[in-house]
Amino acid sequence: MTLIDTADAYCLDDHDTGHNERLIAKAVQSYPGDISQVIVATKGGCIRPDGAWKRNGRPDHLIAACEASLKALRVSAIDLYQLHAPDVDVPLADSVGALEKLRRAGKIRWIGLSNVNKDEIKTAQSISPITTVQNRYNPFFWEQSLQGALAYCTEQGIGYLAYSPVGGGRLNKKLYDHETAKTVAKKHGASPHAVILAWLMTKSSVIIPIPGARTPEHAQDSAKAAALTLTPEDLAQLEQTEFSKD
Repeated sequence: MTLIDTADAYCLDDHDTGHNERLIAKAVQSYPGDISQVIVATKGGCIRPDGAWKRNGRPDHLIAACEASLKALRVSAIDLYQLHAPDVDVPLADSVGALEKLRRAGKIRWIGLSNVNKDEIKTAQSISPITTVQNRYNPFFWEQSLQGALAYCTEQGIGYLAYSPVGGGRLNKKLYDHETAKTVAKKHGASPHAVILAWLMTKSSVIIPIPGARTPEHAQDSAKAAALTLTPEDLAQLEQTEFSKD
């Protein structure tokens, strides 16, 4: 694993903005191994007033948020800086324009988008090169694939960061009891979660699942998916089964 994804808004509230970025900076800089290939991606464009989630895509906010993230991550340039979500009160072109300004200033290396559809990706591309798109994608929610975002990213060679790849929240726990996922997992000596991650990676060459982890064991289990090769029979079984959200 060489990609760590975070955001300034991964915190309890607006008094704690940048909390997760600071933790990651501490972890990465204290790691005894080679960190030259580690990419830390973060996001701006969401705020946490009193713990709520709200969007703020104003250019001045994004520029200030990026500066704060640079300090939190203890870097001179951010590898991948993503617009956390489009703000309905701000033209997308204005938000992306601010990120392009930051890129040209050398504050960020690559620009990414999150929670966007195909048309929004195209709008952003008219302003700046777009390196990644981060959308929810898992067996319980295929909506981004159906709306064309994944197909477009595949066509354009845009990395597709699949968040909540095993369901997120309560849904990921349902995989422990999912008969098909369990059957395939047993066949490969893997966990149902690792099977789902491996399955997602067969959907497109540009998909990069970004699973979360509550324990080191969870992270190690997810990493096993990279070496898991599913057979055509496995894929057919998974494609034909239902993943109920109920």
